[in-house]
Amino acid sequence: MLGEDLEWFTTLAELERVGAAADRLHLAQPTVSRMLARLERRLGAELFDRHGKRIVLNAAGRVYYEHAKRAMIELDAARQAVIDLTSPTKGSVRLAFLNSFGASIVPRMIGEFRRGFGAVTFTLWQGPAAEVTERVLDGRADVGIVSPRPAAAGVGWHTLLRQPLVLAVPAEHRLAGRRQVRLQEVADAEFIVMHRGFGMRRIFDELCAAADIRPRVVFESSDLITVAGMVAAGLGVAVLPREDLPSGSSLTGPVIVQLADAGAARSVGLIWAAAATPADAVRHFRDFTRSRAT
Repeated sequence: MLGEDLEWFTTLAELERVGAAADRLHLAQPTVSRMLARLERRLGAELFDRHGKRIVLNAAGRVYYEHAKRAMIELDAARQAVIDLTSPTKGSVRLAFLNSFGASIVPRMIGEFRRGFGAVTFTLWQGPAAEVTERVLDGRADVGIVSPRPAAAGVGWHTLLRQPLVLAVPAEHRLAGRRQVRLQEVADAEFIVMHRGFGMRRIFDELCAAADIRPRVVFESSDLITVAGMVAAGLGVAVLPREDLPSGSSLTGPVIVQLADAGAARSVGLIWAAAATPADAVRHFRDFTRSRAT
């Protein structure tokens, strides 16, 4: 299989829906179905179990998926090695990061870097902290930007900045006029939080444990802007990074109150696989971002 074939198959294997895979790949659904049928004929085995519109990887499919994923990593590494060999000042960086960093941190960082290394290109991926770390460790991303620092072994880390955390409350909330508050004071509140696997959820859980409270979670989201919007609509309160609150919103609020709890801040850092040997473009980007850490 060529690199393009590996891409459509791994996409289909991860989504397990022909229609969703076709949309992501910008292909017609019948085209993806024909490609799968052709591959299964060539292998002499079905790779998915069919359940109506849903397809599920079977044992043969899982084996093929794991090999295809490793092959994609190797092909990408080979492509990068050739680029670096022929033009060390060029190359590409596969950067994974949290969704909330896409509004300012990542664009600013890439913009500053490309003023000095304009020939370097970027492939971007956004998602929760756990998946960013996984991609960096298994070679699907060269570097990542996450918060908090991953607990996984084998991860290199450099702190880029620290963001203060605040309590976001609706405009009519009893604490809306306060300058500062401790988390214990809202122990009985209804909280809106991120899903598990996201860095802010881990930070929130740790803050609650330190404050000795068991939060009552009423909504979970995978997007900080959604969390802030739900707070503004009066659906609960939330702990959020001050810099990531939406500006210019049509919503009134949320109102932010400084958190007085010890450790009410999150460290944002650059991560990489400690055992990996970076290509020149990746090394330049790592050095550049670390030199500008605040």
